[in-house]
Amino acid sequence: MTHPYEDSDAAKFLRDRIQALSHRKTQAEIAAEAGFTNPNMITILKSGRSKIPLDRLPSLAQALECDPAFLMRLALVQAVGKTAALAIGDIFGIAVTENEKSWLEELRDASGHTDPRLTARSRVTLRGIFGK
Repeated sequence: MTHPYEDSDAAKFLRDRIQALSHRKTQAEIAAEAGFTNPNMITILKSGRSKIPLDRLPSLAQALECDPAFLMRLALVQAVGKTAALAIGDIFGIAVTENEKSWLEELRDASGHTDPRLTARSRVTLRGIFGK
């Protein structure tokens, strides 16, 4: 059987995310939460036999407990190719998650709305928060 999207970043992400959730959710549970009637659809998507259906993306992101904007970017590359996906990003800008919005609001408040530049020192501090 052919797997045209097997090496796509979307399929790789799905495999990793499903593995990360495997101690709490089965693939059948993820499929049901995402609204797929066929529980094998998750296997089909993670193996790269099919593209992520864009109409299922919000519910799939919720079932995978991941950022829907990130999953959308991966799915768009699958759907229209990298060049077209980049053009879409250029037109609509960077998608920001609800959590990122909270970080931005706090940054703006903490800086007194001065639009601080990201310096080498602030980059190191921020990365340190995440252990990088």
